[in-house]
Amino acid sequence: MPPTRRVPSPSKGARPPKGKAAAARPPLAPVGAASDPRVARLLEALRADPELAPVVDAFDDGAGVAGGRKKFGSNGLKVNGKLFALFTQGTLVVKLPRERVVEQIAEGVGKPFDPGHGRLMKEWLTVVSPKASWLELAREAHDFVKSG
Repeated sequence: MPPTRRVPSPSKGARPPKGKAAAARPPLAPVGAASDPRVARLLEALRADPELAPVVDAFDDGAGVAGGRKKFGSNGLKVNGKLFALFTQGTLVVKLPRERVVEQIAEGVGKPFDPGHGRLMKEWLTVVSPKASWLELAREAHDFVKSG
């Protein structure tokens, strides 16, 4: 009987495999529409607009993957290569004129966007109101960024 080789079980601090072992792993699960029904509904509504359908297709083609560190905007919608909306921490974040962001905050629609380093981004609104229309805000953000 040949000797058996013990394979250590993965530990809490185990490193991900490299080389051939890494290549054998299945791809990571997609995020975005697959992880939040609100995002899926927004993308479906945007896809119904012939002008915005290519934006959604590009998002679907390049959507981030679960796990690992993603760069800013990898989970967002772009027009002319510029980000106008992104999905983070279960909500929608849109780029609008600074005055419009201030107005929306005053109305309780959203709050300033903080990407995590303590510095608020003045032209970005994190939508917090459940009554706010993600579709209308995404279209407004698209138009703002497209015209700029």
